[in-house]
Amino acid sequence: MNYAGPEEETPARNGLELTPFQGLRYDPDRVGSLAAVTSPPYDVIVRPDGLLELESADPYNIVRLILPQDHSPAARNQQAADTLRRWRAEGVLTTDTEPGLYVYEQRDGDLLQRGVIGTLRLSEPADGVVLPHEDVMPHIVADRADLMRATSANLEPLLLTYRGDASGCGTAAVVVEKTATLPPLLATTTEDGISHRLWAVTDPAGLAEIRADLGRHQALIADGHHRWATYLRLRAEHASPSPWDYGLVLLVDTARYPLRVRAIHRLLHRLPVAEALAAVGDTFRVRRLDVPLAEALESLASAAADGNAFLLAGDGAFHLIDRPSPDLLARTIPAGHPETWRTLDATVLHATLLDHVWGIPEDSPEHIAYIHDTVATVEKAEQDGGTAVLMHPVREEVVRDLARQGVTMPRKSTSFGPKPASGLVLRALTS
Repeated sequence: MNYAGPEEETPARNGLELTPFQGLRYDPDRVGSLAAVTSPPYDVIVRPDGLLELESADPYNIVRLILPQDHSPAARNQQAADTLRRWRAEGVLTTDTEPGLYVYEQRDGDLLQRGVIGTLRLSEPADGVVLPHEDVMPHIVADRADLMRATSANLEPLLLTYRGDASGCGTAAVVVEKTATLPPLLATTTEDGISHRLWAVTDPAGLAEIRADLGRHQALIADGHHRWATYLRLRAEHASPSPWDYGLVLLVDTARYPLRVRAIHRLLHRLPVAEALAAVGDTFRVRRLDVPLAEALESLASAAADGNAFLLAGDGAFHLIDRPSPDLLARTIPAGHPETWRTLDATVLHATLLDHVWGIPEDSPEHIAYIHDTVATVEKAEQDGGTAVLMHPVREEVVRDLARQGVTMPRKSTSFGPKPASGLVLRALTS
């Protein structure tokens, strides 16, 4: 059981409370390969060809649960629920016999990341235990909530970070490193070249050490703001105590394993590049770059070091826009926020360019898409005649500092990674 009942003592709520659970995992004998049933998180899959590729990789690929395809939202969610029920009945997905926490490792070349997957007691931002740093889009939260209700499952973990002892001597770190020397429950390498390994921690001493150590920390939501908001919505719908008091997360100690922070780019479906540049006029400095993407991104990085800068693409070239008019910023950036927030590229993009210059609603899928992959964003803009807006990433320290102040950044401002692969361990809320 994943929640505190009358016979269990609930610890003081002054830090992270991570609880063991019985993971729902693929039976490797029932699928083509573990790599073939995994997927990136649902919001990273943006191209129809990417979805089709995942669906074709294996008939049991997790994408059939996290992004079901049908003629209506209700039909899609029902399809996911039926699929999950069938896979469990057929033994494609089986429940581990013992509750545990799961040590999860990702290795990408020289980059090594390890963390702990478990069910985290949910808390509100005002509690200061889990810190969001981005705004969310209500229609996405509603969509994810409908899917979670239909399946009664957490299908993929959120990515949260915390700052442990930099020496790696914290008890959670010791348990993680000791566990990683043992034979794993599973090991696979996905198509992107990232290797994944998973272990279960079930011994009471190891669980107690992790629980006690994490109870001293707060966490930053690195990836999964919409799913966190969904968790909170669904918890409010169910009388406590219940399994909905908890949500599936991956916790990574970034003092030991720093994450990469990348930008999330924008694709403006209905705005051609020529029109975008005409609207900008002389309110930004505009320079055309007839260079490869890598060189254009280097120019963006150089310009971003001195202030707000963006790359526009979609017409076969790159257009670097920077040095926005101070008068324009003064008229369009909302007051009452810290200077750090007011000067973020994402703030200037949303408040100044999208809202004021281009008149594009930021929460309308018909007008704007949020894409993690740089090449895919440019290619899609060129294919459709739209505008790709390429962003420069913000530093993690800036994100964490704003979150601690209770200040949220514009939606889809950051992309932390590597992200956990979906499909390695799920959590069922019903037996």
